[in-house]
Amino acid sequence: MAIINTGLLTKGLRSEFFNRFEAATKYFQDLSTRIQSNSDHETYRWLGTVPQMREWGQGRLARGLRTESYSVENLKYEATLEVDRDEIADDQTGQIRLRVGELAERAATHKDFLLSQLLLNGATAGFASYDGVSFFSEAHVSGASGAQSNLLTVDAEDAANPTVEEFKASMQQAITRMLGFKDDQGEPMPMGVTGLACVVPPALYFTALEAMHAAVIDNTSNVLERAARVIAMPWLADATQWYLLKTDGVVRPFIFQDREPVEFTSLTDESEDGFKREKYLFGVRARYRMTYGYWQFAVRTSFN
Repeated sequence: MAIINTGLLTKGLRSEFFNRFEAATKYFQDLSTRIQSNSDHETYRWLGTVPQMREWGQGRLARGLRTESYSVENLKYEATLEVDRDEIADDQTGQIRLRVGELAERAATHKDFLLSQLLLNGATAGFASYDGVSFFSEAHVSGASGAQSNLLTVDAEDAANPTVEEFKASMQQAITRMLGFKDDQGEPMPMGVTGLACVVPPALYFTALEAMHAAVIDNTSNVLERAARVIAMPWLADATQWYLLKTDGVVRPFIFQDREPVEFTSLTDESEDGFKREKYLFGVRARYRMTYGYWQFAVRTSFN
């Protein structure tokens, strides 16, 4: 039986897969701090803040790591295509090859999907920050910080369809809230109004884009022009909520715990399935975890 070679059975398929993988649009690199993992889990004890500079006085005053800590286990992920040998033989148009290209895009954007789930569930019990409470909470307390909230509610005439002016006002409040956070020593967090990102559902994309890029809004100069980049994530379905993230800190709002990178493998005619069942397998596999970093660098805004 002659098999028409559409490229699936050549070494070139692997390089084509990773070309697609690298070219896919993804945001997790900008929103998370990458930590190389060398174990099945990692324990984070350094997510408090380092001490402020002080006058030398009687000498050095050493402070250890914060007692707050949490462990994050790496997870294994996979996606596999099963292709019949006859489908490969009959695939004159390369449709199966296109499916492998789509598999590369799915694998590339999987971390963005995980990050969006952390955003969506951030105020839910069980989705805790390093301080033991929900990532988005009104009860963040660390050391001498006092109770702090990274949840914000803003009035809008239509909560599911805020105006550009209403979005701009919510952005101002979110930035003000973030700049007011204190560290575990009761000192203001050392952050500036840089590296900001508005992560929004698709329904809010153009509203947020205009609020961040228009020179004039409602006959008034826009002081927030280009204050933040706008990122639309398709998995965010609630049009009444958006997220302000600070992405240029040493530790970002999220941590990408990288254990084993994505690998692409195939089992074709030389495999048992290929010989007995005439089924060829093309799949991806990886081990990693997307988890929470600094809650101080994230504010969830809800329109009411």
